[in-house]
Amino acid sequence: MLDIIPDAEQVATLVGKTLYEIWNKLCALIDEKYDMDCLWDKGGKAWTYEYKYRRGGKTLCALYARENCIGFMIILGRDERLKFEKDRENYSEEVQRIYDETQTYHDGKWLMFEPVDTTLFDDFMRLLRIKRKPNRK
Repeated sequence: MLDIIPDAEQVATLVGKTLYEIWNKLCALIDEKYDMDCLWDKGGKAWTYEYKYRRGGKTLCALYARENCIGFMIILGRDERLKFEKDRENYSEEVQRIYDETQTYHDGKWLMFEPVDTTLFDDFMRLLRIKRKPNRK
């Protein structure tokens, strides 16, 4: 766990104003559909911060921040990968490419996206629905 949770200004300074707006739009979209616990943590070797959406001990997704870059990660387990593969032609070429290039581990595929705009947000929300039905009206 982080000793000090970063404030909006710190995250905005780290990733840059434009990416911070994209980060906020993505968070707003997730918050609109999902009532989750949100946890800040260190971002490991590659990232400065991790912002994880969890409920009942299960992670829905995580956002990551580092200098001039944001990340969106979703882990698809075996059953979730089958659902994605059945529906893959309805996803953008970029999402399909990242899916295909991502190594499969024993616990699933750890899909990492580095959005620079909002074009993949519909796909992100569709991926989240594979993991969990939205629990907000």
